[in-house]
Amino acid sequence: MLEEKNDNLHPDADGNENESNKEAAQIEDQEESTAEKAPEAVKKDAAQDSGEEEDVHNEIDESNAEDAEDEGHKDRHEIPLLDYHAMNMDKLVSELEKLVKKEKIQAIKAHVDQIKSEFDLKYQELLEQKKEDFINEGGNEIDFSYSTPVKKQFNEVYGEYKEKRNQYYKNLEHRLHANLENRLAIIEELKGLINVEENINDTYKHFKELQDRWRNAGPIPRVNYNDVWRTYHHHVEIFYDFLDLNRDLRDLDFKHNLEEKEKIIAQAESLTEMGDVNKAFRELQLLHKIWKEDLGPVDREHREDIWNRFSAATKVIHQKRQEYFKNQDAIHEDNLLVKQDIIKKIMDVTQHPAGNHSGWQKQIKEVEALREDFFNAGRVPYKVNEQTWSAFKEAVRKFNRNKNAFYKSLKKDQQHNLDKKIELVKLAESLKDSEDWEETTPIMKKIQADWKKIGHVPRKYSDKVWNEFKSACNHYFDRLHARKNEHFKEEMEAFEQKKAFLDDLKEYQLSGDKEKDLEQIKSFISDWKAIGRIPHNKKSIEGKFNKILDALFKKLDLDKQKAELIKYGNKLDQLANSDNDSLIQNERVFIRRRIDEAKSEIRQLENNLQFFNADDNNPIVMEVKKNIEKHKDDLNLWKAKLKKLKNMDQ
Repeated sequence: MLEEKNDNLHPDADGNENESNKEAAQIEDQEESTAEKAPEAVKKDAAQDSGEEEDVHNEIDESNAEDAEDEGHKDRHEIPLLDYHAMNMDKLVSELEKLVKKEKIQAIKAHVDQIKSEFDLKYQELLEQKKEDFINEGGNEIDFSYSTPVKKQFNEVYGEYKEKRNQYYKNLEHRLHANLENRLAIIEELKGLINVEENINDTYKHFKELQDRWRNAGPIPRVNYNDVWRTYHHHVEIFYDFLDLNRDLRDLDFKHNLEEKEKIIAQAESLTEMGDVNKAFRELQLLHKIWKEDLGPVDREHREDIWNRFSAATKVIHQKRQEYFKNQDAIHEDNLLVKQDIIKKIMDVTQHPAGNHSGWQKQIKEVEALREDFFNAGRVPYKVNEQTWSAFKEAVRKFNRNKNAFYKSLKKDQQHNLDKKIELVKLAESLKDSEDWEETTPIMKKIQADWKKIGHVPRKYSDKVWNEFKSACNHYFDRLHARKNEHFKEEMEAFEQKKAFLDDLKEYQLSGDKEKDLEQIKSFISDWKAIGRIPHNKKSIEGKFNKILDALFKKLDLDKQKAELIKYGNKLDQLANSDNDSLIQNERVFIRRRIDEAKSEIRQLENNLQFFNADDNNPIVMEVKKNIEKHKDDLNLWKAKLKKLKNMDQ
């Protein structure tokens, strides 16, 4: 249908103006027809373009041709391209799902392709490792099968993407061909304008209508884009040559086109200051599209100047973009060095395998951290990407082989560990219903501690034996805690009784009979003990009770040591009634330490006296002797308490 197409036609440096200029000169010379001269003019103009300039414009033309059938290209440029290489499989699935649900399906292809590539690499690595583990554990390769929920989820989301994409492109293909037929029909109408016998103003109005229809005709197949545009542009230029017979209309168009192109130049020049070079290039690409597709030629006087200005701005943006890519290449080279260093570190770990389980666990964590660093290190140059990935994968695989070999050698030990854990399970199950709390609780705690000391067991038995052991232990301690909860209620009742007892004791008045009052106080202490245990967090009430006793003993003018020993008997009863056997032992250690401290203080003070050259009436000497006597009294008290404590063991 493109019988007017000439493959030699190519947009000139201005996009459309030099060609028109040459054709106008050829009409004035009346040597040949415009259509015959146009291809030669284009060739001559193209030969004058520098190689760099041609590369820049070709890149923009090719990109615009690609966008010609892509209705989502604007959205595509606005979606940030994330570092999918650094994401794990769960995060990749999440990002893919977000794109498929929220973005236009035609705008996410580059993102989806990268996500799929990274997911496949990571999943393949996992699959190979699981397969190797399976074989090392004695499995047959043909029986190996492995899948994960994240793989299933990825397949579902990617399947949804393909279904939406296929449906979109199926509908798009119909629209693109319909738009193509429409544009070809417009070209046919445009070709017929110069043969219509009507008022030139009506013809010009018809031409403008065709231009409006062309601008709104919609996208066409990429493969047809350049040919259709060239054919259209060729006949637009022929029409402008035809308008040479009516210069007023043509000059009016020239003026409008000049104004619009100067606006485009101003926009292009402002883009040279934009920090985001990729965004600036996309904006420049749009300006070229408008320059090329929406605007016609300007008069010969301004033609070369405006193109040179537009081309200069284009070159600046192109050079900044090239510099940006050079910087990116440098960054990728730096990333390559980082990744090579990480691979070397993994190999270093591999060459120095640990000799025990804890050492291997440490190395496993170390390699896992290095793997994470590898994925977070960023992209490397494309030409070495596959090579770098293969080296990394092989380094990790060698480490895993060593690890598997070590744990395979522990198989016998693991079986022995399993036997020991089974014995502990049997013991725990035999004791789980015991009512002998005092004897059974320490045993149950001990077998829990023993369990932790036993090493690994074969993986296929690990969960089963652990669940059996945990079930037996939980059964026993749930019963124990239920019993303690009952005791807690009793202890709270005892606390309330002691509060009431304390209120009554505050009101007690001594009779004046020292022996009688002392017996009454001892009776108070006995009654206080009889109330029983109280919650641990309510122990402060014991201090309040002792303060009242101190006040009563003081009124009785009772010997300090005797009073302290009476109160101390109350404390020993509390220790004896506690569930914690270590409290009495701690008390014994505490008292002995206080005895040693008192003896040390006495020796130090007596030693100091030897250095004083003064009589006994000297104030300093008197103070030192006073302190010695005080420490001796304390020593006697601590010894008496220790004796009382020892009597508890008899």
